[in-house]
This record gives sequence, structure tokens and C-alpha cells, in this order.
Amino acid sequence: MQSYTIGQAARLLGVSPDTARRWADAGRVATHRDDSGRRLIDGRDLAAFSIELAQGGTGEEEFSYTSVRNAFPGIVTAVKLGDVAAQVEIQAGPHRLVSLLTREAVEELGLEVGMQATARVKSTSVHIDRA
Repeated sequence: MQSYTIGQAARLLGVSPDTARRWADAGRVATHRDDSGRRLIDGRDLAAFSIELAQGGTGEEEFSYTSVRNAFPGIVTAVKLGDVAAQVEIQAGPHRLVSLLTREAVEELGLEVGMQATARVKSTSVHIDRA
């Protein structure tokens, strides 16, 4: 079974290494040490913890009623407005998401660089690559 360093786990969870370290220190996710003394998280434990995080949320955001289950909360990093269409980029942890939508939708949502937003993805085809 693959194990992950605290830094690798943090990247996969979309948090800082300090946050992942605090979670490990608090016993929220089990760690063990390798031969060189680095703390590692077992892949199965990390997978279970990531599901727990996703289901629990942070408690800070309001619940929204939607059929879209793939939510990527992040920060707006770019807004490009055209006459009719617009392009919005969101950085959600290690993920950069780009959405094409109408200019009217961007204006109604009041989207601006630096504000928090959630990209929601619904797809009929999802591809998975093994790292």
C-alpha cells in the first residue's frame, strides 16, 4: 500500500502542510514513521479521511440544494468578459478550473478576482489516471 508524506497528503486534500500536520497531531488521521523518521499516512487512511472531510464540510458555508456532487470551493483568479460570453478561473487547492458562461451570469453573481466561489462539475464522462 502506498503511503504519503504530510506534504503530499496536504496537496491531495487541498490544504496547507501545517493544517495536515495539525490534523495528524490531533489524531484525526493516523501516521507512522518511515526508516528516516518522516511521518507517513497510509493511502487507505488518507482516502477514508478525505471522504470524512468531504462529507463533514467546514461548517462555514451554507448548504445549497443541487444535484451536482463535485464541488470545488476556491478563489476567483481571473475574469475575462466578452460582449456576450465570459471566462472565469478558480483556483481550488491544487486544481485550476476554468468555466465559460454568459457575461450576464458573471455580472448577476458579482464575480471578481479575489472573491470566494465554488465551481461545481457535473459530467457524464470522468476519466481517471493512475499516478
